[in-house]
Amino acid sequence: MSRIVIAGGHGQIALLLEARLSAAGHTVQGLLRRPDGADDLVAAGAEPVVFDLERASTADLADVIRGADAVVFAAGAGPGSSAERKYTVDLGGSVLLADAAELAGVRRFVQVSSRGAGAPAAEGSDPVWTAYLDAKTRAEDDLRGRKLDWTIIRPGGLLNTPGLGEVQLAPHVSGGTIPREDVAHVLAEVIDQGAALGQTLELVSGAVPIFQAVQAWKG
Repeated sequence: MSRIVIAGGHGQIALLLEARLSAAGHTVQGLLRRPDGADDLVAAGAEPVVFDLERASTADLADVIRGADAVVFAAGAGPGSSAERKYTVDLGGSVLLADAAELAGVRRFVQVSSRGAGAPAAEGSDPVWTAYLDAKTRAEDDLRGRKLDWTIIRPGGLLNTPGLGEVQLAPHVSGGTIPREDVAHVLAEVIDQGAALGQTLELVSGAVPIFQAVQAWKG
């Protein structure tokens, strides 16, 4: 089985992903900024690693991830954070992890982005939302320019309802929402199947079972 390191390991999607990967037999490490969330990672079957993406060096992070089979960027500044932190976390954290992956020789990189990335926010949008989409767009652009086996997943509106197990996964999908549990399921399948290399895919609830939806992006 694989060793997988998840940046933003205490996030809602990350915790669901950690539980799914560890249940499948993978060794999972989750990076978190503060130690007070460590018990949640342990309960999910992951090893907590206290690591501040906003303060660390590339070399420090490379030492943490060296030998991993895959890294997942699931970090975000979170609701209520400033526009500045959208850039230091959502953009800067992704760039740091990609730099560290290149330095450590970890080729597989899965990035959790957002629907709406890749285009400017609508005129008159909240400045923090505008910064968020810009940071996600720039993080995607940075990753696409690297010689890594990258995959970018753009979920739609996130729900805390139970997973449905069926999705739409394509470069462009109609507007919609998706349970966080299904996002985690898709991420786990992308890693397990080695699918969607070099692809930027939008993700919402749909009619295709998750295994099949991901399998369609193999090869």
